[in-house]
Amino acid sequence: MKRGVLLDRDGVINRMVYDAEHGTVDSPANPDQFELLPGAAAAVHTLNQLGLPVAIVSNQPGVAKGKMTSALQEAITSKMHAELAAAGAHLDGVYYCQHHPDAKLAEYRVRCECRKPRPGLLLRAADELGISLVDSWMIGDGLIDVQAGQAAGCMTVWLGAWKCDVCHIARDKNATPTCIASDLAGAVRIIAERINLDPA
Repeated sequence: MKRGVLLDRDGVINRMVYDAEHGTVDSPANPDQFELLPGAAAAVHTLNQLGLPVAIVSNQPGVAKGKMTSALQEAITSKMHAELAAAGAHLDGVYYCQHHPDAKLAEYRVRCECRKPRPGLLLRAADELGISLVDSWMIGDGLIDVQAGQAAGCMTVWLGAWKCDVCHIARDKNATPTCIASDLAGAVRIIAERINLDPA
């Protein structure tokens, strides 16, 4: 069993998309909207060089909500792989929860164990990639990522500015991250430093 790094996708690997018509921010709904965040590919490449398996674990209910087709979702994932590969980086796995309790499509309208903050996706990734979760990190920009990581036994890195309203909510949900970083590159620096301190 080895340590690894599990990443949320939107807001960590790629930019969120602003919908001017509805005034909302959401996941990309087609490949044209998918754009890697600055430094994300280099950060994944660093994790690759450290010998750490890297996998995406992400709630992706776009198909369930009728916002995209399965083919578009697959095309977005393919573009993510291609853009990372162009920078010499790769993912060892991509795990999506496509369910949603209020899904328009009945086959996705289930209360599953894989939708974060439940730990099902993380447990599946660990099983398939041979990862020791207690020695691994979950990185995300949402408190549900911290909660999922804690439920799976991971160390957690929360991306963003730790403002007072966030820390109060995190405390109420018992979801205080192990570490805080401004972006994925910062999270990777923290992980690299910890590996150097604890090389086992």
